[in-house]
Amino acid sequence: MRVYLPSTVAGLRSLLDSGSIAGPSTAFAVTAGLREWYVDGDVEELEYAAMLEASRASLRLLDAEPDVMRRRVVLAADVPDSAVRVRDDLDRGVVRLSESVPLALVASVHLDDVDAEPAVGAAAAAISAADLGDAAAQDSVDDAEGYELSWYATQELEGVLAVL
Repeated sequence: MRVYLPSTVAGLRSLLDSGSIAGPSTAFAVTAGLREWYVDGDVEELEYAAMLEASRASLRLLDAEPDVMRRRVVLAADVPDSAVRVRDDLDRGVVRLSESVPLALVASVHLDDVDAEPAVGAAAAAISAADLGDAAAQDSVDDAEGYELSWYATQELEGVLAVL
């Protein structure tokens, strides 16, 4: 199953150093709850929606780690179905991974460019309030979501991290 794991630049460094993402972990995927919410979406649109949910979760990670570079990171990985437990009861598209995810299962990395940092920083500071319904805070999150994440192959990570 394709899953989207929220992360940070520090998480990327850790992935390269250790060779895996420690489990258990929370990720996002195309689940029944996500399909129900995006009734008219095709598979590609549903996968984009799952990745967007993971990018919001990346904002929560950034909020919890104020010293980390203000860029959202999402890892797309293909994990065995047996390692995935759907948790649509928590929110649409949420899954729990019972196992560590080795770098070999990561298909791609999605990362903000430098020009997104101010908006992402503001969104990270506002995400908790947005989650609680604050309209102004939601505007900050929406501003960050206006920046598309760049796509990288895992083979490019060493070089990408070297210039950050």
